[in-house]
Amino acid sequence: MTWLTTFPQLKSTWLRDLQRLIDDGFRSFTRSYGDLIEGFFSPLQSLLIWFERLLLGTPWPVILLVVAGLAWGASRSLRVVIGSVATLVLIGLFGMWDDTMKTISMVLAATLLSIAVGLPLGILMARSQRVQRIISPILDIMQTMPSFVYLIPVVMLLGIGRVPGLIAVVIYAIPPMIRLTNLGIRQVDPEVLEAADAFGSSAWQKLVKAQLPLALPTIMAGINQTIMMALAMVVIASMIGVQGLGQPVLRAINNQYFTMGLFNGFAIVGIAILFDRISQAWGKRLQKHHEASHD
Repeated sequence: MTWLTTFPQLKSTWLRDLQRLIDDGFRSFTRSYGDLIEGFFSPLQSLLIWFERLLLGTPWPVILLVVAGLAWGASRSLRVVIGSVATLVLIGLFGMWDDTMKTISMVLAATLLSIAVGLPLGILMARSQRVQRIISPILDIMQTMPSFVYLIPVVMLLGIGRVPGLIAVVIYAIPPMIRLTNLGIRQVDPEVLEAADAFGSSAWQKLVKAQLPLALPTIMAGINQTIMMALAMVVIASMIGVQGLGQPVLRAINNQYFTMGLFNGFAIVGIAILFDRISQAWGKRLQKHHEASHD
């Protein structure tokens, strides 16, 4: 009766041969096209280095003023401005300024890349049921696959460093951008589109003048979630050489440095709250401005 309690499986030799076949095929692909793929992604390295040099080379008072200006421009709230500046001041006082700037540069690069790729894909999904049927299962896999698994093919193709980490972060963070762009455009009132058609608007004019502005709050929510997920991936990406607040956390885990892990963890949380409050406030202001312009 063991067949009732032991699930039947393929022979171990078959499984071993299958695993060897897949591994050998991927290694062969890496040896054949690894240099080509590395060259294709080399502009990302330049982008990351530029962001890092910009943030690390800018005097800290200027950074604080820029953050305060962004917070005020997005929220018109002194509480948000004071909270944003106080968060960065505390991070700096605890000796985590440079690592924070490296982390922010990674998040900014990942967010820009996610928007550049995710926005067009979301628009395509909204305009075509066939594209949606193809992309939706891929997004399901991307959102349910354990984040550590992303590191395996990326490291085998590109090795260890900034660019593999950035690609892993983008793969992890881009699904909300695509999904919420698609959702926002699909939720646009059909009567608005009928009115645009009645005025003889082209497909491009409808997209730019009607669909994207009306979908902007939902798209902003997608950008917000992309930023949060990029920050969540920072510690995991530090395992393949991504510099920033994730590396001290990783060292703290390996060596049981409780305080180091706690301080850097709180710094990541502080940056996440800062980004969240500013991006949400900006989205709300854009929505109010758009509603006011249509009244």
